[in-house]
Amino acid sequence: MPEQPLRITFQGARYAFSEMASRKFFGDDIETVPCRTFDDVFETVIAGNADYGVIPIENSLTGSIHRVYDLLLAHDLKLVGEVSLRVEQHLIAHPGVALEDIRVVYSHPQALEQCRKFLSSLENVESVASYDTAGSVKMIRDKNMRHAAAIGSRWAADDYGMQILKAEIEDIPENFTRFYVLSREQRTFGQADKTSIVFSMKSIPGALFKSLSVFALRDIDLLKIESRPLRGRPWDYIFYLDFAGDMNEERCQNAIRHLEEITTQLKVLGSYPAATPKNSNDV
Repeated sequence: MPEQPLRITFQGARYAFSEMASRKFFGDDIETVPCRTFDDVFETVIAGNADYGVIPIENSLTGSIHRVYDLLLAHDLKLVGEVSLRVEQHLIAHPGVALEDIRVVYSHPQALEQCRKFLSSLENVESVASYDTAGSVKMIRDKNMRHAAAIGSRWAADDYGMQILKAEIEDIPENFTRFYVLSREQRTFGQADKTSIVFSMKSIPGALFKSLSVFALRDIDLLKIESRPLRGRPWDYIFYLDFAGDMNEERCQNAIRHLEEITTQLKVLGSYPAATPKNSNDV
């Protein structure tokens, strides 16, 4: 019997940027499982209804996606890969509709934020947040909303039979989104050179300095640190940290053991090959 294609779940409708990221990482021979929310993506992978999930974690213009960080802490899934995608945002409408006909623009909040300058230049046009970029294109097509436009990808415009009113409307052309690949079990997709962890610290003087110094002492580069409020403990925080290295390395294992001495909670989210914008494809 032929081998079954991998089932990959993502947030959004077909032709969303998350689907593009999925195909960039796994190739086109996959079965896609679109979900409406980030929570649904995690639940789909946990339930075994998809082999992997692909979910955005950070955009180079608008920053981190905090809901995803909260879900990483709440659920026991592994980070096994990372993919970076250059994002081109286009204003999309029905064929024959002119820019001056548009009264409302729909898209995901992140896309609206990435195109703030362009949207502010439009007179008497309202911006409305929707759950997805490609889903917004599909909505205005299916409802025949000829006074409306959506912000999304060229792929979505082509496949839904819509026209691009204005191309590349993002504020800054160097617009990249970084995605995580989620799995129920630790998997290998090449040599891991990046690790993500989450931890909270004991209430001791210099706790943050001491927690970061465990990496500096071992010449381990810190790539990113992000804080989030710790629920149930006002004004206490939990920290998400990315560092260069693989948990199979002794120096990384020693750093984590050292960190455990000054933390109240610590979780290794996974080690995986890092993605960089330099090898991202334009979309």
